[in-house]
Amino acid sequence: MSVLDPIQKRLMEEIADLHDVPVGAYNFRANSKAVARNTTANIDIVSKEDGSGIDIKIKPGTKKESVHIPVVISASGIKEVVYNDFFIGEDSDVVIVAGCGIDNCGKQDSQHDGVHRFFVGKGAHIKYVEKHYGSGDGMGKRILNPVTEVYMEEGSSMEMEMVQIKGVDSTVRTSICKLDKDAKLVVHERLMTHGEQNAESVYKVELNGDGSSADVVSRAVARDSSFQKFDALIIGNAACHGHTECDSIIMDNGKIVAVPSLQANNVDAELFHEAAIGKIAGEQLDKLMSLGLTAQEAEEQIINGFLK
Repeated sequence: MSVLDPIQKRLMEEIADLHDVPVGAYNFRANSKAVARNTTANIDIVSKEDGSGIDIKIKPGTKKESVHIPVVISASGIKEVVYNDFFIGEDSDVVIVAGCGIDNCGKQDSQHDGVHRFFVGKGAHIKYVEKHYGSGDGMGKRILNPVTEVYMEEGSSMEMEMVQIKGVDSTVRTSICKLDKDAKLVVHERLMTHGEQNAESVYKVELNGDGSSADVVSRAVARDSSFQKFDALIIGNAACHGHTECDSIIMDNGKIVAVPSLQANNVDAELFHEAAIGKIAGEQLDKLMSLGLTAQEAEEQIINGFLK
């Protein structure tokens, strides 16, 4: 990745686990500019005519291929909104890795708002990984407000891994999903805030077809004086199955609000929700400390295990 400077390369490693140029299709964006792109015979990436983002077109039947579209910002004061649309052909099976890393060492805020829309064809399967990360010792904030829209056709499935563990000062993560017959959605969110950070996760899932299902699960840790809100609504408009769950660890002076909600508009809709907020149990700390760990080491071990 010779097109990136050392800071940008480190950010790329954090958000996309990339140490080198990946195999397959990719589009790298750094400081509001496209810096590298590759397409394949089955996956095309095209810039939008107005320059606001890209279209990713995946041919029907594409199997065992990947798309990487990470964004990195290493300059203070950059604010951008990017629109990326994914057109996933029928009966395909691909992995899409996105995410944004911001390193802000200046006084001005840096912000990236990515709007991703997924049009998932019949019988297609998508694994989508989105990681957010912030670093830098400047006074300027690191702000990320991603919007994810998912439209799933009959028999399609999508697994979403949404991760934010460090360094993002403010985020509102909004996901809107609509599922047709026999479509399946699984969401795993992992989130940690610290300092004075604020994070809000909003999910609205509509189960519109018979046999559709959704499982939205969040695990979160709020440290120091940070604030989190988890707001998930599952709407059952057919004979469907929906579940949402929020498990949170609260520490120090952190604050957490959990709002799992259900709306049944069909007599055969089966909808469930769970929410739990609590501190680390003393017996867990005692057990690990009896094995030779310090209190801080034991605490970190428990948090790491919880967020896996």
